[in-house]
Amino acid sequence: MINISKLYCGLAGRSDDLRYGPSAARAPVAVYNCVAACNLRCVHCYSSSDAGRRYPLLNTDQSKKLLAQLADADCPVVLFSGGEPLLRPDLFELLVEAKRIGLRTVISTNGTLIDLATARKLAELDLAYVGISIDGPEDFHDRFRQSDGCFKAALAGFQNCRDAGLRTGLRFTITKQNAPHVPAVFDVAAEAGIRRLCWYHLVRSGRASDMAGLTVTSEQTRQVLDVILDRTDEFVKRDLVDEVLTVGNHADGPYLLLRMQKENRPGLDEARRLLLARGGNKVGEKIASVGWDGSVYADQFWRNYCLGNITDRPFKKIWADTSNPVLARLRDKSTFADPRCLKCRFFDLCRGNYRFLGSNPADDNWLNEPPCYLADEEIGIT
Repeated sequence: MINISKLYCGLAGRSDDLRYGPSAARAPVAVYNCVAACNLRCVHCYSSSDAGRRYPLLNTDQSKKLLAQLADADCPVVLFSGGEPLLRPDLFELLVEAKRIGLRTVISTNGTLIDLATARKLAELDLAYVGISIDGPEDFHDRFRQSDGCFKAALAGFQNCRDAGLRTGLRFTITKQNAPHVPAVFDVAAEAGIRRLCWYHLVRSGRASDMAGLTVTSEQTRQVLDVILDRTDEFVKRDLVDEVLTVGNHADGPYLLLRMQKENRPGLDEARRLLLARGGNKVGEKIASVGWDGSVYADQFWRNYCLGNITDRPFKKIWADTSNPVLARLRDKSTFADPRCLKCRFFDLCRGNYRFLGSNPADDNWLNEPPCYLADEEIGIT
């Protein structure tokens, strides 16, 4: 995550200790995709499960054992995702268990199932955060998620969470179709009183394949980043936000520094220092994912290569197994990275978006995904 509001505007963030402080050296944040089922069918979903199809699922006891394994691995946060996590019948039982063993929990949801009673139950279980996805203004959001009324239901979910005292935030995945709607979504957040905004770059996984026509161009990405920077600056000055972040493309860090330098903006040196402290892309290091069947992945968007299954080996052993060629490469990016990245003057604070999209981790299949959108002259390549 790139904390735009902190780096560009100097606004302290609530989770800064996880990104820049001593706890940044801890084990990975774990995303638990706890269920495949969903009540929507979003065009860009990375899970890409088929409606009505049954998927193997860790049962309640197995899921509790997973939570114990994550606690044993010292994971600082467990994010329950899906599918739609609120469709899992034993979700609250799992949250009770997570609370009992001291795991900090958050949820990523479409928000449509959060009535006030559900929000209050989540608050009672000390849920730290609820992230709700919005893809654009109402008409676009409902079309994109293929469900009439889901925009209003999501906003009701936000309100119910706030009424229950839960910390909430908006999640937006940037696609070719909704990139022009970024300003409108800032306005939606301001009107609804949503003070945390996370802007995700699209990873071509699940339904968001090359054939889906969702991928933004480099120029579109730059335009979106400029809008995010401009609106964040405005919202910070108007006290409308607590945090604005971008996720999934670490070229955002260098882009932010280049813009700050061009503007002669105060805080450039501190922003560079914090980005270096963060260390860029931590896929396979400080972010992990566990699928609904117990399969472990390098992150939640990377379903094409399984590192192991927690029903066969504990998570801690899977995550520590650097004999795995993919983990070994991800943890040695100074040797194994895109050749263009290794020549980049910003490599130490970015480290690229290194992954492969198929099932085969052969050398030729690794690439930057999402791609870098910076020009050669910007990154010091002639």
